[in-house]
Amino acid sequence: MRLLVINPNATASMTEKIAIAARAAVPAGVEVTALTNHAGPASIQGPADGLAATAGLLDLVRGAQADAIVIACFDDTALAEARALAKVPVVGLCEAACHAAMMLGKGYSIVTTLSVSVPVIAENLQAYGLATSCLRIRASEVPVLDLEREGSAAEAKISAEIGRAVTEDHAQAIVLGCAGMADLARRLSDAHGLVVIDGVAAACGMAVVLAGLTAKS
Repeated sequence: MRLLVINPNATASMTEKIAIAARAAVPAGVEVTALTNHAGPASIQGPADGLAATAGLLDLVRGAQADAIVIACFDDTALAEARALAKVPVVGLCEAACHAAMMLGKGYSIVTTLSVSVPVIAENLQAYGLATSCLRIRASEVPVLDLEREGSAAEAKISAEIGRAVTEDHAQAIVLGCAGMADLARRLSDAHGLVVIDGVAAACGMAVVLAGLTAKS
């Protein structure tokens, strides 16, 4: 089985991080290819960046040779357009992660990067019928590229926001609202003693299942 994971932004170090998380999430025998959208912005922070990423992202979808595709941005950038183009299942991080959180039966909050991303995520949850399942969408005010910068305070700020979600929202689970947070899930789960869901892992797991189902149909 071939799984294509597309990073809609142009930051190759983030693509490498996403690829590691994707390969750790899928069964042996699944071939994972991770591509960077070099025509996109360096990071996706709000609707303008998502729009700027769309053309290059869809070009990668058109050329895909895969059994399933994951769009590795929590904004689910151009997800509907990608599904319309592709002949295979296409999965977005937000949709997959929030379905996973809901199925766990735990009240969850989303911790994302900047406030500019909150309306995009809220709109997506409404479209997916998941708006009432999420306690709150919280911005840690961490710029996306700080997640790639060694020595930044990004992890500490995200951890502090998780602490506030537990105290203020009574969250029993956390969904990390950025693909660039993929490497933090295990540490943050251990630090806070609760389920922390990485959208990359959730989406890749779901994509593998959907690819298997469609292969049999």
